[in-house]
Amino acid sequence: MSKLPEPTGTLEVALAHAARLLQRDARLAAEQASEILKLAPGHPRAQLILAAAHRISGQRAAALQILEPLARAQPRAAPVQLELAVALSESGRTEEAVAALRRALLLKPDSADAWRLLADQLDTQGDAPGADEARARYLQAASSDPRLTEAARALVSNDLPLADARLRAHLQGHPTDVAALRMRAEVAARLRRYQDAQQLLERCLELAPSFDAARHNYAMVLNRQGKGAQALMQVEQLLAKEPRHPGYRNLHAAVLAHLGEYRAAIRVYEPLLHEFPQQPKGWLSYGHALKTVNRSDDSIAAYRRAIALEPTLGEAWWSLANLKTYRFTDGELHSLRSALARPDLADEDRLHFEFALGKALEDQCAWQDSFGHYQAGNALRRRMHPYDSQDNSRLVARSRALFTAEFFAARAGAGAPAADPIFVVGLPRSGSTLIEQILASHSLVEGTMELPDIPLLAREIARRGAGEAAFLEALAELPPEELRLLGERYLERTRALRKSDAPFFVDKMPNNCLYVGLIQLILPNARIIDARRHPLGCGFSCFRQHFARGQNFTYSLEDIGHYYRDYVALMAHFDQVLPRRVHRVLYEDMIGATEAQVRALLGYCRLPFEAACLRFHENERAVRTASSEQVRQPIFREALEHWRHFEPYLTPLKSALGEVLVRYPEVPNTI
Repeated sequence: MSKLPEPTGTLEVALAHAARLLQRDARLAAEQASEILKLAPGHPRAQLILAAAHRISGQRAAALQILEPLARAQPRAAPVQLELAVALSESGRTEEAVAALRRALLLKPDSADAWRLLADQLDTQGDAPGADEARARYLQAASSDPRLTEAARALVSNDLPLADARLRAHLQGHPTDVAALRMRAEVAARLRRYQDAQQLLERCLELAPSFDAARHNYAMVLNRQGKGAQALMQVEQLLAKEPRHPGYRNLHAAVLAHLGEYRAAIRVYEPLLHEFPQQPKGWLSYGHALKTVNRSDDSIAAYRRAIALEPTLGEAWWSLANLKTYRFTDGELHSLRSALARPDLADEDRLHFEFALGKALEDQCAWQDSFGHYQAGNALRRRMHPYDSQDNSRLVARSRALFTAEFFAARAGAGAPAADPIFVVGLPRSGSTLIEQILASHSLVEGTMELPDIPLLAREIARRGAGEAAFLEALAELPPEELRLLGERYLERTRALRKSDAPFFVDKMPNNCLYVGLIQLILPNARIIDARRHPLGCGFSCFRQHFARGQNFTYSLEDIGHYYRDYVALMAHFDQVLPRRVHRVLYEDMIGATEAQVRALLGYCRLPFEAACLRFHENERAVRTASSEQVRQPIFREALEHWRHFEPYLTPLKSALGEVLVRYPEVPNTI
């Protein structure tokens, strides 16, 4: 056993020596701290060093056995609270770790380490806004440059324009300041300018490859852009250094899920939640993955675990309702109503409770009350995400003006020649998942998911002009070679999501109806299927379905009606300028004459008929959309006329639809 240092023999020298040993040899540090405690029993600093040495050595229970009574005895010692928080975190006691960190920060508000650890813990809990604020506080505490301190203060108060201006000015004089680059990337990410954030973080990592906090941000930004394969490489680098880091492991699972590797994501979640079980949003994400691979009972258990940990987590309640086949108990109904009666319920949780209670009442045939809760949830969501239907109408009008028969003829032969993709477009809740499931049951076709790649390409093209409004103008200027490269880039991006050697794959992104012209230009041999459903059935189904993102038009019956009109007009235009290019499938026909419709669908796709396509419900593939439960049953006729129960409340939708409703499924000449 090592002896105490000899030069002075003082207690302070011995403690300093033990503290230094912590940095390189925890076992020796523990020995030194133990020797000190023999001479000075109960000495607080020696106990703290011994506890830290135990934790670093993996003896978390022994560390906590020292730290918990020490924290009670030393309630105003910030280092003790901080070390306790780390040990609690590593033991999976996340909520207690957060509480200890908050105590440490009350005692020492400028502790960069505490703010950084708090950001990690809040990320683990799924509290993204709280983590963002803690991260900004960390940047403020960690920076000694007054200009960066001012920018960090602006970040803390969410004054993003001021933060951006200060950081931009600072970086003009100090272009290699990696802390400032990361802070500016944080501003860009909060503004959802993910491409800008990506470029800033790439520069940051070029200058400082070991800057793990920046790499973590980089992986998240890549994942948010649908660049899962790139994000995965970054997460794997982080995990190679810190394999037990709960934030990295959560992100790893999320990236795998976005890549369609749901079973691999589950294999990450299971040990993670075993070690760190106090994660309501971790259980929620785990439940989503379980649902996708058709483990319904397990997904219900995961959602209930999330609710047990955080009873006001509205998304977990909505996730149960969104299983479609789930029925709430009387006790759960009481919990839903009680939550909505709380004045302190956050809007994000409240809207999820409104949708969940709407579904619960719909199952009880309480149509009017059910509609009222759907309406309340949508109103909340619309306030949070304003939408102007005229913007979409203008885009459709410009598309019809640009994409003429002559325009396409002048570009004949451009684009990538591959015929791999089969696009399914239309509106959400139109039967597109059923079509995807039928096609994915064919031996030559692979089902993927709702791929974001076409909209991402559209945004890239728009940036060449003057923003989103310039997409069509920029597209019109592209030469044939560039159109081919765009098609090849789409194929390259989607290759990572293809798990089989099937020659064809389905890209089921309903909103791609707005990009049929782009698809024709860059992938002229791809198949395009328009999934269409009765406008009232489709429209109300959109209204009662809470979409987390990307469908802002669904939060108002009037907006849904306008969007449906624009969609019909645009597809009618393509029918005219590109005859027989798009194959239309009416949901009602698919339900009423399934085999005939399946044969016609396969014929359009130039695929031989296979009986497995009629047994699509036997397909065990992962299904991510809201219709996942229905497509695992034989043809689901129950939903066909279900909207009629709500017809008395759909007048705004009817008015906005106009002639499109009267003449469905025909296309009025006046559109």
